[in-house]
Amino acid sequence: MKIKSEQSPFAISNVRLFIGFRICFNARFYYPVFTILFLDLGLTIEQFALLNTAWAASIVLLEVPSGALADTVGRRNLLVASSVLMVVEMALLCFAPRGNSGQLFAVLLINRILSGAAEASASGADEALAYDTLQIEGNIADWPKVLERQMRLKAVVSMIVMSIGAAVYDPALMQQIVNLCGLKIALTQDVTLRFPVFLTLLMAVLTLIITLRMKETPNAVNSADYHDLTRIHAVFQALRLTLKAGVWILKTPMALVLILSGLLFDHIIRMHLTLNSQYFRLIDLPVASFGLISAGMSVLGLFIPRLARYLAENRSPSFNMYLMAALTISGLVGMTFFIPILGLIPMSFLYAVMLLSVFFLSYYLNRITDSKQRATVLSFKGLFYNLAYGLMGIMYSLLIAHLRSQKSVSETLPIDKAVENTVFIESVGWFPGYFLVLFTLLLVFSWWKLRKRSI
Repeated sequence: MKIKSEQSPFAISNVRLFIGFRICFNARFYYPVFTILFLDLGLTIEQFALLNTAWAASIVLLEVPSGALADTVGRRNLLVASSVLMVVEMALLCFAPRGNSGQLFAVLLINRILSGAAEASASGADEALAYDTLQIEGNIADWPKVLERQMRLKAVVSMIVMSIGAAVYDPALMQQIVNLCGLKIALTQDVTLRFPVFLTLLMAVLTLIITLRMKETPNAVNSADYHDLTRIHAVFQALRLTLKAGVWILKTPMALVLILSGLLFDHIIRMHLTLNSQYFRLIDLPVASFGLISAGMSVLGLFIPRLARYLAENRSPSFNMYLMAALTISGLVGMTFFIPILGLIPMSFLYAVMLLSVFFLSYYLNRITDSKQRATVLSFKGLFYNLAYGLMGIMYSLLIAHLRSQKSVSETLPIDKAVENTVFIESVGWFPGYFLVLFTLLLVFSWWKLRKRSI
């Protein structure tokens, strides 16, 4: 019989379920057509922007409290709640009314708030549960292997999901398939626009089944105290843990620097990924290829985790940060040239950095965080990330308005698509300088906080 430290991490139930949860929770078939799905349902661009703001705001407001509750009432319980929210969220989207803009917006507003709440509930709790289980039942040194396996499997599933999601949304393609099957069914966009959403609802149900099979770790919630906790007591306990974790982050230079480093790369790259469909259009790629391109980028998830694991185990955190910075600035500068088709290369650099950042932060931050506040600390990380992303969105909107106003002054005609494309191209040119300024500030701050130790 193998001793506990020799046991494969994938023989542990919670570890396997953690991987399954990450895969299913993020298998969103509608992602390749996210924007046009909401527009085809009947929303305006302004309403879509407001819904995204509500989504980000709900994550920011609930991120840390949910992590503290996970450390108080149990990580497994929060993950079950997250799965239930995902089921309700997708059910609302499946049956959202059309034709009445006011009702549609109200339903989708609830959908976005529930989606943000689900994201916040899952953030930190899933990783904390898996990490603590591995620490108890296996060898914590195997955590990089778990991360690598999870990221690679998630990449494979993402490729499949992106391809299928874009395909089933296309009424012409689906009609051809129906005709080949000999079925007398007429498919229109009004019908097929729901297909990716129904598929995601099935994944939500599977996610719920996975979380119900998870088991809480003994040290996550003291069993004797747990049964005595009233709801009010649980809330106060969560607030206490939130404050304690926040103070710990501020007083722990390595934790603070790690979170700020991840935040720097995350919010800039996420903004680019949000805008990638417009970038793809301007480098002469057909709209029909967008889903396949996103799936192709997911191929990086098969290789980057292994590289990240090697770098995490054999190189210093500072070396890895400089490597990510070099790739990021290369990607940001390369994208400013808008090279037809080949412009995908600098975009792939940013995808790679995003994967490296996720791996490194999990690897380093979990090593220095106590189990009793792990979910709360990881939720603080999510809070900072989404807050930075939201602020970045506001700044980018102001930049676009500024650049457009300059064009409006010189143009007597109303703003057209050509002007909008020009404004977008000019806005992309601001990203490299923005990154360099923030990276320089990060280096100065890191040197100041860690001057007595090497990062």
